[in-house]
Amino acid sequence: MRLRDRIAVVTGAASGIGLATARRFAAEGAFVVAVDLTTDAIEELAKELGGAAITCDVTDEAAVAALFDAVCGEHGRVDIAFNNAGISPPEDDSILTTGIEAWERVQRVNLTSVYLCCKYAIPHMLRQGNGSVINTASFVAVMGAATSQISYTASKGGVLAMSRELGVQFARQGVRVNALCPGPVNTPLLKELFAKDPERAARRLVHVPMGRFAEPEEIAAAVAFLASDDASFITASAFLVDGGISGAYVTPL
Repeated sequence: MRLRDRIAVVTGAASGIGLATARRFAAEGAFVVAVDLTTDAIEELAKELGGAAITCDVTDEAAVAALFDAVCGEHGRVDIAFNNAGISPPEDDSILTTGIEAWERVQRVNLTSVYLCCKYAIPHMLRQGNGSVINTASFVAVMGAATSQISYTASKGGVLAMSRELGVQFARQGVRVNALCPGPVNTPLLKELFAKDPERAARRLVHVPMGRFAEPEEIAAAVAFLASDDASFITASAFLVDGGISGAYVTPL
């Protein structure tokens, strides 16, 4: 119950890491505001968790501003912002084949949405004198891959750099900002992209020292830690939860 009575906003809450984290936050005592474009899913989740659901396009500045104003207006504060919404469409591939439309769409959802959520969540936290922001980056923000998703990789590098800067900027005002950097996670998105193709999955798994993809609940546990006072001296960090990928040269047989 490390998050008892805290108000937590989770974007991308309808599935994957966002869904697992919303449930973990609630299990730790938080009141969870689930945010997504998939209204039915988050309304069901809100009923399950005893929280709230807000349908929001997080690439729309006015909608994001209204989202955080509404949460603060209803509950008086915003303690945790888990800015997690993101996409990885198949048309985002090698720089040699990825068109500008795909590039811009991924940047807007993965990077601009995080910028907007930080821009409108942090002022509420500054008024309170405390708060925790966790932005979903990726292990690809710190290492390269020959199996490129060029806009996704660039967007996650941007999330990491922005989170680091915000963490430094607001450290003395009680607001912590960290970038969560997961390795490959067993989510619907990953299953659609890689796991249904055994050859593509095997090409990735060989680089994971633990020999498997992460489960969403394992990533959610890391987010709950960063959101809690147990992480009170952690800010501006790239918090890697990648099964050892970024530390590996040769993996075990």
